[in-house]
Amino acid sequence: MSHRRSDRVSEAIRAELCEIMRREMRDPRLALATVSRVDLANDLSHAVVGLSILGEDADREAAVEAMSKAAGFLRSQLARRLRLRAVPEMVFRLDRGAEHSQHISDLLESLHDDERS
Repeated sequence: MSHRRSDRVSEAIRAELCEIMRREMRDPRLALATVSRVDLANDLSHAVVGLSILGEDADREAAVEAMSKAAGFLRSQLARRLRLRAVPEMVFRLDRGAEHSQHISDLLESLHDDERS
């Protein structure tokens, strides 16, 4: 399968998961959660879904747990919305990419401020 198709499917799943979370899931643990990425296996049978979640560590873990418990519901919704032969099994992980980027940015800014002093 082409890398391009995998990217399109990955983006379609990410967009639909965001929409499902926003419109159909009423779990308060997901209020500050977004799907940041979907990494698909080459055969589209499995996906690692990265979640970007604001809040404390306990809130983040609770949101990942809520998504994991809703995996069956999410797969059934994706099956209705997307034209795929099979919807991949999903594993949800906390994505700390944005947090890490902000930390690096803060460090660089503090170095820049030290140079000015």
